[in-house]
Amino acid sequence: MIRKFVLLFAILVLFAGQALASEAVIEQLRLKVPESQVQIWLEAEQQTWQPWLEQQKGFLGRDIAWDPAHEEGLLLIHWATRDQWKAISSDEVDVVQRQFDSVVNAALGRSATAESPFPLVLEGELLPLRLPG
Repeated sequence: MIRKFVLLFAILVLFAGQALASEAVIEQLRLKVPESQVQIWLEAEQQTWQPWLEQQKGFLGRDIAWDPAHEEGLLLIHWATRDQWKAISSDEVDVVQRQFDSVVNAALGRSATAESPFPLVLEGELLPLRLPG
């Protein structure tokens, strides 16, 4: 009896994992963005990340917000499926991040190879929910 339960549980976990991988997901990023640099951040996002994201399979759009109390930028990037999002290699992301940092550093009069001016505070994923009714 216990073996049947364990087998059934393992099958449910396997199928649940596959279902989550094929469901829509929202990538959540929070960055430290000082108030004096919000416009630079937005312009760099528009020049680098936006065109690149628009070329990615499964990209549905994104929301950008700024929290003045914590001086943090919030990005919510909507993906058709978690698999499509996670299929993007970290090398590709690193290339765009370096381009982004270079644009921002140039705008700030810093060396193009200086560290990222907007450090990552939080990286996560959210599952969209639908209200009943």
